[in-house]
Amino acid sequence: MARVFNFSAGPAVLPEEVLKEAAQEILDYNGTGMSVMEMSHRSKAFEQIIGDAEKDLRDLMKIPDNYKVLFLQGGASQQFAMVPMNLMKNKVADYIKTGQWSKKAIAEAKVYGKVNVLASSEDKTFSYIPDLKGLKISDDADYVYICHNETIHGTKFNELPETGDKILIADMSSDMLSEPVDVSKYGLIFAGVQKNIGPAGVVVVIIREDLITDDVLPGTPTMLKYKIHVDNKSLYNTPPAYGIYICGKVFKWVQKLGGLEVMKKINEEKAAILYNYLDSSKLFKGTVVKKDRSIMNVPFITGSEELNAKFIKEAKTVGLENLKGHRTVGGMRASIYNAMPVEGVKKLVEFMRKFEEENI
Repeated sequence: MARVFNFSAGPAVLPEEVLKEAAQEILDYNGTGMSVMEMSHRSKAFEQIIGDAEKDLRDLMKIPDNYKVLFLQGGASQQFAMVPMNLMKNKVADYIKTGQWSKKAIAEAKVYGKVNVLASSEDKTFSYIPDLKGLKISDDADYVYICHNETIHGTKFNELPETGDKILIADMSSDMLSEPVDVSKYGLIFAGVQKNIGPAGVVVVIIREDLITDDVLPGTPTMLKYKIHVDNKSLYNTPPAYGIYICGKVFKWVQKLGGLEVMKKINEEKAAILYNYLDSSKLFKGTVVKKDRSIMNVPFITGSEELNAKFIKEAKTVGLENLKGHRTVGGMRASIYNAMPVEGVKKLVEFMRKFEEENI
């Protein structure tokens, strides 16, 4: 069967080149006579895999030397707890609520201390990023938290809140590696990799050295202490070894394309094809305020649940998969991550035009 264009929000499309390379190495990785899936995480071969993955990610994102890179488990959802457990020293934190994922992070943080919601876009179904000017950052807050790109609602922070001397924490699960990032503006960045970087099972954490201490909230499990993982170079326990191996291949694939500046240009071009069509369509409509649109996740609707369902069903028959919107918002959503080829976006728009002609 031919490969489909997979618009899933995650687990999501991976570069075909990476999948083919992994397939060739499935029985014998680099002359070891075994698969990476079978390999000891203490072996020289795997130490090289994880070491190269870290080096390549550092090069791609220009990560400063005073930041540590971790490859952990538990996904972004575990970071919702791990961040306050390690960083909520005063038991106070400021959050900006821009969608389902920041909402979940807020609920989790409330288990550990007081959460101040500085701004929210919940009043308009998270269809915009709130005004960040004049935010009243709490004097006693340990950090300010944002979800940089909301996968479900399709919004993105195109500018950052002014946090003064407070640490900025960002969940970048759905847009890490989509464009250059100034890591030095953040105290900690994390990303569940299954959207834009690799297969489900790995979370990347980039944390500034001065935030890595033994001073964590009482009752924090050993496995949820950043210092333990830093001291053990992400090998305190058996890591998600095969997932890290695939992430490493994706890092090399991005490097080969020309790095994050090139990736940003490609992503903006892909997103423009879809948004330009949505802005001119009589049937389909984007749901996000223009200035806050994500270039990774594009939600849209027809205005009729019946037509939405028909569109999703018919799209599937022509190899356009996973276009159904998240269960909390309905409609459709096209996730056009790094590995989605421009041909996939063009085919989607072509099908949307045909569907519009037939159904308006």
